[in-house]
Amino acid sequence: MNLLSEELERLAHKRAGAKLGWYVHAVVYVVVNLLIFAISQYGFGSRPWSIYPLLGWGVGLALHGISVFLLGTGSVRGRMVAQERKRLKRHQHGGS
Repeated sequence: MNLLSEELERLAHKRAGAKLGWYVHAVVYVVVNLLIFAISQYGFGSRPWSIYPLLGWGVGLALHGISVFLLGTGSVRGRMVAQERKRLKRHQHGGS
């Protein structure tokens, strides 16, 4: 296995782990918010307050998803890494 293959393997494991982490996050979000909804409806208070943690955590889940599926898949992040690699190579070879 050459260096490039090892890098690709490491990157594939990292991305798969990030996606799995998001799926776990989503399942926990659904389960916990169902419990919060049940408590809100059948427990404390007269108004349904469960929408607040649902929305707040939902924003966090959405941002986590964006970082995993949009920024982490090589689109924006990959282009930025490629640009930095070019700059570093130019600098290393005496360019500006």
